[in-house]
Amino acid sequence: MLVLVALVIAVVVKTFLFQAFYIPSGSMLETLQINDRVMVNKLSYRFGDVHRGDVVVFDRRNRPEEGVPEALLRNLLESVGLRTPEADLIKRVIGLPGETIEIHDNTVHIDGVPLDEPYLRRGTRMPDFPAQEVPDGTYFVMGDNRNSSRDSRVDGPVADEHIVGRAFVLVWPPSRWGGL
Repeated sequence: MLVLVALVIAVVVKTFLFQAFYIPSGSMLETLQINDRVMVNKLSYRFGDVHRGDVVVFDRRNRPEEGVPEALLRNLLESVGLRTPEADLIKRVIGLPGETIEIHDNTVHIDGVPLDEPYLRRGTRMPDFPAQEVPDGTYFVMGDNRNSSRDSRVDGPVADEHIVGRAFVLVWPPSRWGGL
């Protein structure tokens, strides 16, 4: 009985509160390395706003909303290894709804103002990107490894409802543990 209660609590926490995510690619280098694990707060944007610079996990697919029973079943099956988790992506929020974003002279500009990006690797090169307004209800996201990131420059802005939550701490490997 104790094992069942613990399993139910774990599934509820994973479904509604916090979840660990695996980093499968180098699109967020140097901030996140391949095989890192981060914890994602799934409540952060239910009670607060998305901010520029936030590292977010989002669902790249347009799948239908899950009800509570479907989400619990999916998370239970993922928790016991009978189902592989869906592929979510992790990127940094660069442009907010209503802003105009463009890239020229190897610099991101928001509404014509150069964006300070201290998280980028020194010497990062970016191709020019024409001015584009971020539509209401969406966010322009980019990987920190600009030369190896499929992001809003290719796939367009991410809809608000596809954001899973905010990555807030690096938990694996222990030698790199810390806040994001």
